[in-house]
Amino acid sequence: MLALLRTFSWQDLRHHPWRSAAAVAAVMLGVALAFAVHVINASALDEFSQAVRAVNGQPDLEVRPMQGTLGEDLFAQVATHPDVARANPVLEATAMARPATQAPGAAPIALRLLGADALLLPAMAPALMPRPWEGAARDALFAPATVYLNPAALQALGVPPEGSQPRPTLQLQTGLQTLAVQVAGTVSAPGAPLAVMDIGAAQDLLGRVGQLTRIDLQLQPGTDRSAFKQALQALPGWPAQATLAEPGDAAQRVSNLSRAYRVNLTVLALVALFTGAFLVFSVLALSVAQRGPQFALLAVLGATPRQRLALVLAESALLGVAGSLAGLALGTALASAALQLLGGDLGGGYFAGVQPRLQWSLPAALLYGSLGVAAAVAGGWWPARAAQALPPAQTLKGLGSASGRAGRGWVGMVLIAASAGLAALPPVFGIPLAAYVAIGLLLVGGIALLPWGVAWLLQRLQPLAARHPLSLLALERARRMRGSAAIAVGGVVASLSLAVALTVMVASFRGSVIQWLDAVLPSPLYVRSALQAAGGDAALLPPGFAEAVARLPGVDKVSPLRTSPLQLSAARPALTVLSRPLGTDPAQVLPLTGPALPVPAGQIGVYVSEAVVDLYGVRPGQAWPELSKAFMPVAPGQQAQAATFFIAGVWRDYVRQTGALTLDSAAYQRLTGDTRISDLALWPAEGVDMAALQSGIRSAAQQASAAAPAASNGSGAANHSVDGNPPLVEFVSAQSIRERSLQIFDRSFAVTYWLQAVAIGIGLFGVAASFSAQVLARRKEFGLLAHLGLTRRQILAVVAGEGAAWTGIGAIAGVLLGLAVSVVLVHVVNPQSFHWTMEMNIPAPRLWALCAAVVVSGTVTAWLAGRAAAGRDAVMAVKEDW
Repeated sequence: MLALLRTFSWQDLRHHPWRSAAAVAAVMLGVALAFAVHVINASALDEFSQAVRAVNGQPDLEVRPMQGTLGEDLFAQVATHPDVARANPVLEATAMARPATQAPGAAPIALRLLGADALLLPAMAPALMPRPWEGAARDALFAPATVYLNPAALQALGVPPEGSQPRPTLQLQTGLQTLAVQVAGTVSAPGAPLAVMDIGAAQDLLGRVGQLTRIDLQLQPGTDRSAFKQALQALPGWPAQATLAEPGDAAQRVSNLSRAYRVNLTVLALVALFTGAFLVFSVLALSVAQRGPQFALLAVLGATPRQRLALVLAESALLGVAGSLAGLALGTALASAALQLLGGDLGGGYFAGVQPRLQWSLPAALLYGSLGVAAAVAGGWWPARAAQALPPAQTLKGLGSASGRAGRGWVGMVLIAASAGLAALPPVFGIPLAAYVAIGLLLVGGIALLPWGVAWLLQRLQPLAARHPLSLLALERARRMRGSAAIAVGGVVASLSLAVALTVMVASFRGSVIQWLDAVLPSPLYVRSALQAAGGDAALLPPGFAEAVARLPGVDKVSPLRTSPLQLSAARPALTVLSRPLGTDPAQVLPLTGPALPVPAGQIGVYVSEAVVDLYGVRPGQAWPELSKAFMPVAPGQQAQAATFFIAGVWRDYVRQTGALTLDSAAYQRLTGDTRISDLALWPAEGVDMAALQSGIRSAAQQASAAAPAASNGSGAANHSVDGNPPLVEFVSAQSIRERSLQIFDRSFAVTYWLQAVAIGIGLFGVAASFSAQVLARRKEFGLLAHLGLTRRQILAVVAGEGAAWTGIGAIAGVLLGLAVSVVLVHVVNPQSFHWTMEMNIPAPRLWALCAAVVVSGTVTAWLAGRAAAGRDAVMAVKEDW
């Protein structure tokens, strides 16, 4: 076998290097894209996990609230428990930070602020232990308004790691307040920019005395965690909304959340590998046809059919190995470049701000390399079978071995029926594995039915061509050689069906997003904090701001919106709670998927997104006891009250994959006592001067900042915005939000259009290779036609007519299969992966244009492939039998 590969196969490669290079490139592309997606996501997840471990330290358990904060009295109760060795109180916040000496126009950075007990950090979170600079005071660890920065924060803020004199001062902007802090040293924690300070100093600085974000616990040696959890939750006065989480839950939540996204990206990348298998098929089919006499001579010299089969399969495997190795190298380079330029996000938003190092895995490389080899071998199977079944005597005489067998149509029907059954199955661990298999079976089953489709359609077209001999000749040969026709257009059907499916899916998604944006953006103008990049409490507008804006002249109406996280389960990502005025008809402000149910007296109506229905198993008309626990008091004297929530409807949300729920703002404020807002929808009066209105709103923001309660920061700095600082609020129109959202959408799906072009190109290349292979086998047929009086132009017309017939049938089959696949994508894959539904939208003009381009390209390709068949060689080939 090795001797044949070195001589027989190598000679063919030397004479046709570009043909083999095309097959290698197709395999390389599929492997590279899939491996790059894996490396990027694995690197980002590893970096995120390391950052979480560094910031959270090494506790055994974490006590966290479902929403809001914990009280210090709960800390006292937990810290004195006999099974607790250490308890560290933690307060987290976000802010926008800039050096005090920086120019006012320079952009600030998002900074995570963490307050903890410095005396417990060496044992519980060594990476967070402050390291004061030389010359710092002995009590610098506990000094007010004093922070310690990690390497990312030092670099972003331009602070020298060894410190300087005088000590650097930062301005932290949170909400409408500006606070001054002094940098006194560093911490070694990796990850995004982070500042650490004493817990008491953090509470004083932020005006949140008595509040905690979480409590980290280290248990006594030998303590059973499960039993301890049950004992702790059974304590008298234990708040229902306090949850106990494992240290690794955060990383696991992000991994689970991003899993569907990265699997869909990988499947999309493997589309190129799937079509690459057809290109390998086309290249080897052409090669086997060209080397038919040589294979026949090998058979005469003693090569068995099994040996000929193994030889072609070995050739396809070598193509796959070369493509896989090149693909792994290219994928590594793409991943490295993407991590340097884009970080680890890839557009999903799961690892925003993470700058990971490349994590290369040998097992993953072997897996994706094996996929490339398997695809190449699968593509080489039918050419290998053709070499195995080749009749030596006929082939040496140049009679060819084309067959008109149509194959077994019932196999295709069984596969299509099986795909329909699989499409109805639920996801596996949040991944629509059955739906992906259903799509594969649907494509293979449709291609298996092609011979029947070819025979049925060409039989219907025969009466139309009866008066045109050349057209009748082309149709009759295509009909009688329908097995060969099916093989020739199989690549076109596969690539066109995937292109149609992606086109319909993207068009459906985009149309649904446009309708959704129209529903959720009712007002022409929106006002929000200028600290959106910081997120969390830093981006909230203070109490009374909405009322102050509503009283301004030129304002017809305002509608406040508050968003806040809600952690119902440690095993799931946080929900988003949206509170807004719902009025008497929630359907006017929410894109509901069905009618809103009447809310029973004494209960609070909530409207959940489709993701909540899937993830939490709730349904309209039910009460939600778990949600009631989240709004129970965490400590005596707090504003939260026990409430009964009634699910009154389901709405569509294309932003929050983890789920969201909406309730009336009056109910939210009554339950939490928190009147801060995140955004303000504003309807200006007709003819109002927008510049004057925006100036008035900025003045209202300045007044709200000046009226904010003073925080004790120990530095004499003002706690509100002063002249020279950046604006406290920003304005954005609904039109700009729509345009920006659609730009992000189009950029996210730009790769699908590129993959469609690649798939169509590979399919047309397959048509060219198949026609070339059949032309070589039909030289005597064309020579006989020339002897019967057909001109070269007429012979080319026959070949072009066959190409038009075959690619036309392939276009029809591709569109039908593509529409069937798009139904699975729209109604099964997307709801199971991302927990949202969309309306089907078929862009008919685009599909017609796609089909016309394929038919024209296929016809031209067949004509070009047939030019060699009408030459002198074809005429002389008839003499071979004389």
